[in-house]
Amino acid sequence: MSAHTPPFWSREVYAGKRMGLQTRAALKRGIGKFFEADDFLEVETGLVQVSPGNETHLHAFETRWMAAGEHPQQGFLHTSPEFAMKKLLSAGETRIFQFAPVMRAREISALHSPEFLMLEWYRVGADYAELMKDCADILALAAAHSPHGGLAQFRGRKSSLAAKPERLSVSEAFSHFAAVDLEAVLDNRDAFAGEARSKGIRIAEDDTWSDIFSRIITEIIEPRLGEGTPTILDRYPLSEAALARPCADDPRFAERFELYVCGVELANAFGELTDPGEQRRRFEADMAEKQRLYGESYPLDEDFLAALAHMPAASGSALGFDRLAMLTVGAASVHEVRFTPWAFE
Repeated sequence: MSAHTPPFWSREVYAGKRMGLQTRAALKRGIGKFFEADDFLEVETGLVQVSPGNETHLHAFETRWMAAGEHPQQGFLHTSPEFAMKKLLSAGETRIFQFAPVMRAREISALHSPEFLMLEWYRVGADYAELMKDCADILALAAAHSPHGGLAQFRGRKSSLAAKPERLSVSEAFSHFAAVDLEAVLDNRDAFAGEARSKGIRIAEDDTWSDIFSRIITEIIEPRLGEGTPTILDRYPLSEAALARPCADDPRFAERFELYVCGVELANAFGELTDPGEQRRRFEADMAEKQRLYGESYPLDEDFLAALAHMPAASGSALGFDRLAMLTVGAASVHEVRFTPWAFE
């Protein structure tokens, strides 16, 4: 914040945000009632964990804990409540949700705050398609709170929050928006790189298959999703779904979908992987890649891997609540719909 910018707590600045903040609060209450009406238990899990998560490109805040007279122990502020919530499924819970404050370092933009609120929920024994219905119902709740007649708005794009989301596989999206036959290049990094370069995307010699996939998604496909109506982007390549189980009909792909509105990713959902051996292998591979790219890695949560062996089949989803509030009120950034901004601008 510059010396000439009024603080967020000045009455003039806060008054300009207050209607959006009231909408945010009402939407949060409505979503809580929605889950409670479906026999969900609202839970609260700890912020400090032994592992913040093991995805390659997520970066965590470190912390230290020390009892009197003891050596300090390293911990992390979680990047998601996922590990802790899955432990509760192993303990016997079957339907749980929470609004969890989460922390992610190296992320700040109109769509990112280093601290934000995540809505996460799990259904034991449910196909991940049931979470698609949950997402549609949550968007309908947002439509009822929208000051723009049920329309989400962001950077000139509009989408009906009340409309039934279209469902599109990742392969279909690559074909339709990027003219790339994804299945033909699933095991061929160089052919995939050639396809990307032909679309004008810059590819470095050390870019991996996943790097190329991410660039095509973000530069070509994402901006086209959720225009007019929300989009569910479904069936990701298995390599791009670290905690999801393979699709039964084609194990090259995974039970993962993302929800998009106005080109903005809102939710990420999995048919959950419950094989601790396979999960360990994926975590170790991701941490090796993190070490290669960033010179750091995070420990594995051995307690989580032990619990995973006892976790029943389930599906789960995480939704960025700040982004949902932003789209609902038509704000320009997530920072406009947070009560207090990131303190280190």
